[in-house]
Amino acid sequence: MELYNLKRGDKVLLPACTWMTNVAPIIQLGLKPVFCDINITNFSFDIAEVKKLAKKHDIKMVFVTHLLGFSANNEALQEIFPNAIIIDDICESHGCTSNDGSKRGSNSIGATFSFYFGHHMSTIEGGMISTNNTDLYDLMKIKRSHGMARESIRFGDYAELHPEIDKQFLFVTDGYNFRNHEICAVLGLSQLKRLDNMIKIRNRNHSKFTRIIDNYPHLFYNIKDSVTNSSFCLPFICKSKEIMLAMKETFTKNGIEYRPVVAGNLLAQPFLKDYEIDTDKKETNAALVHTQGVYVGNNHFVNDIDMEFLKQVVEEIDAKFR
Repeated sequence: MELYNLKRGDKVLLPACTWMTNVAPIIQLGLKPVFCDINITNFSFDIAEVKKLAKKHDIKMVFVTHLLGFSANNEALQEIFPNAIIIDDICESHGCTSNDGSKRGSNSIGATFSFYFGHHMSTIEGGMISTNNTDLYDLMKIKRSHGMARESIRFGDYAELHPEIDKQFLFVTDGYNFRNHEICAVLGLSQLKRLDNMIKIRNRNHSKFTRIIDNYPHLFYNIKDSVTNSSFCLPFICKSKEIMLAMKETFTKNGIEYRPVVAGNLLAQPFLKDYEIDTDKKETNAALVHTQGVYVGNNHFVNDIDMEFLKQVVEEIDAKFR
């Protein structure tokens, strides 16, 4: 907001299925969220719906979520909103790529990555932001540490501008205390060297997963397997709520942990009870994912034995609906 002079009330386009950290700051900063339905191919914006919203709203920023390891269509969004700021949430999709093979976030104004222990790599807690804008990089470094000028690459310039203030405690903007720890950096750097190989194993597991569920079109919607993906999990979008409930029961019986598809339709959450998806649709894909979606974990420790076990569990579920 500070760097690009956004104003309170400016509109930000958000997918209805994302994580709360993409929504809460928008509201906290006085910006106006506009919620769009998703598609169930890559779980990002429904582009047909985006085109309708572009005619209806003056969108200043688009916050793209690359959900569950699927690469969103940034290029289409940039074409629809050529003058909007586009930022990325890649928190659970480290290494997902565009169609030209470049990694998402490598040329973004701002892209968030989470290093929470359940994600592709971990520093126990924390994460990082990448940016292609030096001014934003510098401003974020300052804000990360209370707004102190000494964190800036232009520290000397700030000190000269304000000689009446001791430069060691010179505050040039509002800020936070978001500094991480050296031990977290050590853990992260050690995993960064292995990240590409870990992603390769995750994607191999995801390919096996899609081949399994392709055999049960009466139970599940097709899940896209793409070279642009960086699989976070193995998502099941069931053809009915009854199937989803049967899956949860069967998973529990077999000792398999599961989760809803992120937070499902965020507009169903108590926190967002005063908001709604801006659509003319009677049935939304976000609602479908909310009521009929469930995922199980994927990581580089999952092997062929685990995938064979998952296949047997799916067969057990199928037997209940024959």
